[in-house]
Amino acid sequence: QVQLVESGGGLVQAGGSLRLSCAASVRTFSNYAMGWFRQAPGKEREFVAAISWSGSSTYYTNSLKGRFTISRDNAKNTVYLQMNRLKPEDTAVYYCAAKESLMGYYPNDYDYWGQGTQVTVSS
Repeated sequence: QVQLVESGGGLVQAGGSLRLSCAASVRTFSNYAMGWFRQAPGKEREFVAAISWSGSSTYYTNSLKGRFTISRDNAKNTVYLQMNRLKPEDTAVYYCAAKESLMGYYPNDYDYWGQGTQVTVSS
């Protein structure tokens, strides 16, 4: 069983930055690939980024490349999402998710989810 807790969300002005964290309660964090997803009101949950168990491989949705960076610290059982040059359209609830083995790119690929953290970007 994996428990995930996100933090770091909040209200930020357009152009600003936030760093989200996701702490995992699990015996062997390095067994899991991790992903970040987001869901805006009235929209489906969408893929943001994923990182392999070792951190050596990452993948981003094309529209966010260059602004968002996913990373992980296996010693701290934590995955991060650094978000720069934020835009109002980045406003959403951000979720981290875990799955064993390889990275996934769809919500159904993941077995464990956090409760989400709200990110609001004002114009």
